Amino acid sequence: MKPVRAWTPYLLLAPAFAVFAFVVLIPALANTGLSFANWSGTDTLSWVGLDNFARAFRDEIYLKAYGNTFIYIGFTLIFEVFAGLVLAGLVTAAGRKTAFYRVAFFVPVVLPMLVIAVLWSFVYSDDIGLINGTLRGLGLDSLTRVWLGDPSTALIAVSLVSGWIYAGFYMAIFYAALMRIPKNVLEAATIDGASQWQVFFRVKVPMIRPMIEVAILLCVTGAFQSFDLFYVMTNGGPDHATEIITTYLVEVVFRFHDLGYGAALSTIMTVVVVTIGLVLVRLRTKDGGNGVD
Repeated sequence: MKPVRAWTPYLLLAPAFAVFAFVVLIPALANTGLSFANWSGTDTLSWVGLDNFARAFRDEIYLKAYGNTFIYIGFTLIFEVFAGLVLAGLVTAAGRKTAFYRVAFFVPVVLPMLVIAVLWSFVYSDDIGLINGTLRGLGLDSLTRVWLGDPSTALIAVSLVSGWIYAGFYMAIFYAALMRIPKNVLEAATIDGASQWQVFFRVKVPMIRPMIEVAILLCVTGAFQSFDLFYVMTNGGPDHATEIITTYLVEVVFRFHDLGYGAALSTIMTVVVVTIGLVLVRLRTKDGGNGVD
């Protein structure tokens, strides 16, 4: 058997690195360079230094979009991760005949986002919507409202739809982790007199903590990538109540054709997302990540 030459691994990695450089690295460097310029896409490019970054921190709509994004992250942690965890616990506790429920909870994950957005826009409709219709049928007319047109309810209304979609995804992850917990551990807790809820929250949840931490990381970083649901259902309105970073970024680039400023906004967002991701990974590493992965 011939010995492997030292450069052989690098040769094998070269195609993957070439694709990565062409798809990720070069566009990222080009975007960073454009952040220091003013350019509409058709006129002459002019360098402005750090002006675009300074403008971002004075942009009230951009700062509001950041606030909305972090609020949205809080909602997603509740409606997606926590709800997925509870659903996984219920499905696990229900026994073997749960295939229907697992499929039913997971179906929204595979549906086209555009279809879901249009469907829920009808559900939230003021006149023909299911929610207002149900409230009127129960004699609770005072609770009806224009859910997507009211600044006080629009963000949570869209977040609930996001939760409806992805709770099934996190349920599938947690369900797989829960099924890997040794049965003798659960039997010992039951023999000691722990109730089903105590077994779940004090035994099962701690044992799948590494998976929960991964889910939180996915949820937080994924929230920064959210766009289509907000764009179709509210387009950032009303009065920027559902404006998130990505919707504002698209508006700056494609509506105002301010490519230099848009590049600066995306550069800032990249730094924020990478920083949050590194902090979460660091916390998980520092904690040790013991449990069932």
